[in-house]
Amino acid sequence: MFPPVDTKDANAIAAFVGSAFTRMYPGESRAWLDRLFRDVQGFFTGGHPDYGPVDLQYHDLEHTLQATTCICLLLEGRHDSGVIPPLSARQFELAIAATLLHDTGYLKLRSDRVGTGAKYTFYHVLRSCAFAASYLPTLGADEIEIDIVLGAISCTGPAREINLVQFRDPIGRVIGNALATADYLGQMAAADYPDRLEGLFSEFQESDDFLHLPPQRRIFKSASDLLQRTPAFWEKFVFPKLELECQAMYRFLARPYPQGSNPYLEAVDRNLAEIKRRLCVPAIGGS
Repeated sequence: MFPPVDTKDANAIAAFVGSAFTRMYPGESRAWLDRLFRDVQGFFTGGHPDYGPVDLQYHDLEHTLQATTCICLLLEGRHDSGVIPPLSARQFELAIAATLLHDTGYLKLRSDRVGTGAKYTFYHVLRSCAFAASYLPTLGADEIEIDIVLGAISCTGPAREINLVQFRDPIGRVIGNALATADYLGQMAAADYPDRLEGLFSEFQESDDFLHLPPQRRIFKSASDLLQRTPAFWEKFVFPKLELECQAMYRFLARPYPQGSNPYLEAVDRNLAEIKRRLCVPAIGGS
């Protein structure tokens, strides 16, 4: 089964991550992770007193859970490989926190009745950092821990150059690399990724409208334009970024490590093949 857990089920993901945590760090309490999952699920479903439920078609709770599953598997593979420096139990918790909070910047205040959170696409990383900085102290996180989470969140988003992010120590960079990798692979390896691209375009369109961008400055002109450019996006931008800026962290997803197959890369290849197949199918009524 790929992935090995249902990414539509937040409780299943919480149990999956908790089980991996217990195996990697026997004797450590899962209470912090359990609270984190419970809270974040509530944030996305309308349980926060100040924010409404997420209302996006693409960057929804499942997207966050896809990334969380991927980073858990990646860090589990890294842990089992014995690579130096290892992540402590607390650092693993912070990596999961960064992943669960990395798209909270799409949440809208309850007083905001205009459009969806997609309008914040261009600024959502900054908004996610602000949300995390106000939430994490309620879990007892200190200044250094919050800085690690904010640094990792800052590694997400296509425009961000990870090499320019300031990290306190090498582990901060490891967590940032892992989150950026999981953010891309979690979504692009999903079985329904080709079907969800129209929803992604709608988010870009709403953001462009919100920013009053003229047509000539918009990255994608239509949903079909986004679909057409997706294979090149992976081949010329995403994979080189994962390989170089993210220091090939994806290799820890191989099972067994290091020579085994990589189910995430294989799933991306399948999705790209499906997208290319659809692009070759002539439109109804076409010549």
